[in-house]
Amino acid sequence: MSSEFMVAPSSGNRPGVLKTALGIIKKDLLLEWRGRARINATVFFAILTLLLFSFAMGPNHKLLVQTAPGFLWLAVFLSSIMSLSESMRLESENDALEGLRLLAVWPVSIFWGKAVVNALFLIGLSIILVPVGMAIYGIELKLGIELLIGIFAVGCLGISAPGTLYSAITIQARARDVLLPLLLFPILIPVLLAAVKATSLVIQGDPMDQLSGWLTLLAGFTAVYWAICSLLFHRVVED
Repeated sequence: MSSEFMVAPSSGNRPGVLKTALGIIKKDLLLEWRGRARINATVFFAILTLLLFSFAMGPNHKLLVQTAPGFLWLAVFLSSIMSLSESMRLESENDALEGLRLLAVWPVSIFWGKAVVNALFLIGLSIILVPVGMAIYGIELKLGIELLIGIFAVGCLGISAPGTLYSAITIQARARDVLLPLLLFPILIPVLLAAVKATSLVIQGDPMDQLSGWLTLLAGFTAVYWAICSLLFHRVVED
């Protein structure tokens, strides 16, 4: 574990939840920036996925535009497996989680720190994928790119919370790379459906004013995932 994070709490008390979460975020972002291996591999994989989907659909422009929202989100979903698994693997190999337990760190602060970093990583990936996908599929947005990026941001938050929880659960399993998507993807079906539909409305237009309903559904599931996973994460760390 990073030496800058090995600071014992003063007076025998646990450090503050938010302060510890911010420390984990800072530590993880610094490690990602220094290594950048996960960033490069995940971005390349996501762009390659978009290209393969476009080749599979053929040169039909209308069909490409119709299927682009689903393909964009599938690229994010598939790439998230690489990102989530790698983030917890580093903690497991360096016994960082055990060190945090010895420091009496609140488990929820560990979850918030790891989940926020994973969400930021996926949001950054989405910011790269959106213009790439627009170029590959010939997309012209009806409602603006700012709204589309906002949808991806909320959707990435919805992926990161259960993704962080299940990554911590499966990190010790031999077949974790197979087990993680098997556990995670069924849970994320509501987020995927709401995100794809909202993205489709931004791209193709919203004449019947359906976007607000899908955004509410997406934000609602995201909030529920964060609340439940925050409550359950201590069982993963302490058991």
